[in-house]
Amino acid sequence: METRKVQVTGGSTYTVSLPKTWATENDISSGATVEIYSEDDTLLVTPQRDADHQEGTLDVSALENEQLVRAVLTMYVSGFDVIRLESGRITTDQRRAIRSAVQGLVGVEVVEEGTESVVIQDLLDSSELSIVNAATRMRLIATSMLEDAVTALVENDDDIAQDVIERDDDVDRLFLVVSRIFRATLRSPRAAEGLGVSREDCFDFHSSARQLERVADHAVKIGQIAKKLDEIPEDVAEALLEVHDDVATILEKSMDALFAEDSDEATDLGHDALASVRDIDEHTRRIDDMLRELEPVQAQSLGLIVDSLSRSADYGGNIAETALQKAAPRP
Repeated sequence: METRKVQVTGGSTYTVSLPKTWATENDISSGATVEIYSEDDTLLVTPQRDADHQEGTLDVSALENEQLVRAVLTMYVSGFDVIRLESGRITTDQRRAIRSAVQGLVGVEVVEEGTESVVIQDLLDSSELSIVNAATRMRLIATSMLEDAVTALVENDDDIAQDVIERDDDVDRLFLVVSRIFRATLRSPRAAEGLGVSREDCFDFHSSARQLERVADHAVKIGQIAKKLDEIPEDVAEALLEVHDDVATILEKSMDALFAEDSDEATDLGHDALASVRDIDEHTRRIDDMLRELEPVQAQSLGLIVDSLSRSADYGGNIAETALQKAAPRP
């Protein structure tokens, strides 16, 4: 940390000098323009950036399959708008992995393809991105997936179960969007200013989106088990539906608390959701007693479903805790 004394020039203008080391490292010299952002009691100074689009190059010679997919996704989340993938020769398997990665991203397309390189670009207008809208969309999809997964189980409907499994890609794509926006706000004050959302709130939305992604993963797990199971006992089905209703209520209250503009409302909803999470254990113990009367393989599968519902409730509780922190007074 360095300190600087504020001076007044011209009788009304407050001035402060920049640290020479920082200025030199960022090519700031006399006559250069810097960007200044104010956030509550904090003032941020950054070099002025001319390029709105960030371009990056990645050598993929040693990458293939899942490693290559992860590398592309990482470049996207890191904030690159144009990603050039280079190799002595792009193989067929690498092209297949690149296409798989592009399909998992929102608004990204292959814009150039050659023997030694492939260029992909984010074509989505950055002004259209909203971390709140993306998190809201994740909420709708994840909660509907969980509901449909339990419905597929109790109604023995493999088509619904398969649809749940396929919808997980939508949640994953949206979470990558949330992660990209969140990292952009950490890197650039301009990004946070453009969103109209504080960086602290962006952190809360990103954290909650991660919980929703996990809820969607457990919905997929339930759907996969549902496809393998035949009809389940009616009393167990009714008990699972009741637990799901409680979990759904927890998730709804938690997300409502997160998005609530009134801090008192957010606090009440958050505490209600957390209280309900504690009640889930009683429901699951009752179902565990029912499962002891069933054939072992079926009991084990249904036990995994009970665990997924319980974990989904816990994720809702995590969102509620985030909402409470967001609503709390800030120092």
